[in-house]
Amino acid sequence: MLSYGLAVAYALFLWWFSTGVILYLDKRPEHTYPWSLAGATLALVAAFGVLVWSRDLVTVLGAYAGFTAGVVIWGWMEMSYFMGFITGPRKSPCPEGCRGWQRFRLALSTSIYHELVIVAAASLMIWLTWGAANTVGTWTFVILWLMRWSAKLNLFLGVPNLNEDWLPERIRFLTTYLAKRPMNLLFPVSVSVATVIMCLLVDTAVELPAGSFAGVALILAATLLALAILEHWFLVLPLADGALWRWALEPEVDTAMDAGTSTRGPQEAPSAAGSQQPVAAARSSTQRMVTPPTGSVRALPFAARGR
Repeated sequence: MLSYGLAVAYALFLWWFSTGVILYLDKRPEHTYPWSLAGATLALVAAFGVLVWSRDLVTVLGAYAGFTAGVVIWGWMEMSYFMGFITGPRKSPCPEGCRGWQRFRLALSTSIYHELVIVAAASLMIWLTWGAANTVGTWTFVILWLMRWSAKLNLFLGVPNLNEDWLPERIRFLTTYLAKRPMNLLFPVSVSVATVIMCLLVDTAVELPAGSFAGVALILAATLLALAILEHWFLVLPLADGALWRWALEPEVDTAMDAGTSTRGPQEAPSAAGSQQPVAAARSSTQRMVTPPTGSVRALPFAARGR
């Protein structure tokens, strides 16, 4: 069972670290986005190379390699969307009074190009691993894709936590297409179906020989699905998970402090009472950035926050 424990720990770490990296880069100034996406694109190419290399590698190493490749490819999808490079033709808030199918159609138009890119990437991964012995990377990507769509539909239909505080400014208009409600009818269905599938994956894995390729692959997939289910619960429960990625949010804190201290011109010599105002403003702004409000959760996704 040690091999299964290591698989769970690795999936947890990769989820936590990759989410933090994306949050960190999203919170950097926008002029850094092209460089960030360029680096992510190199990682994307490498991940596809690993996917091809490991497709016939039916070992524990092959399971980890395919899983990591799937996560890295998905990470590029998330970065390209949240940095605003690949979204959709509509880049404006939802009109007042827009409801029903019209709101859904407009919401879809804000990200349709990105959805098509995801379909293309999934199709390429399926083609590259078709008939191969190791399809862990492809299934990893598909799990993230399906759970992301589940989260997006739940956000559209209405949940308490819309994650608007964690979205980059250039796409924060997306929150106007979302609904804030205590619950929606899709949520219990989404969580229940995903939980049943996760339990089936675990049940199948424990019946296999410990340390086998299939067993480790199933545990990696089940852990990822469990984390996606957890992210769904973060949408409705009053839990603040910001402390998990406090290190990733520090660029926003620095920006807030710079904005607060730059309110005074270089030639000014304010009084003691006046000089306290920018400091107080910076302290207040920093406190808001460092301590997310109760119920706020991260914007990525694994993008169940999409987010």
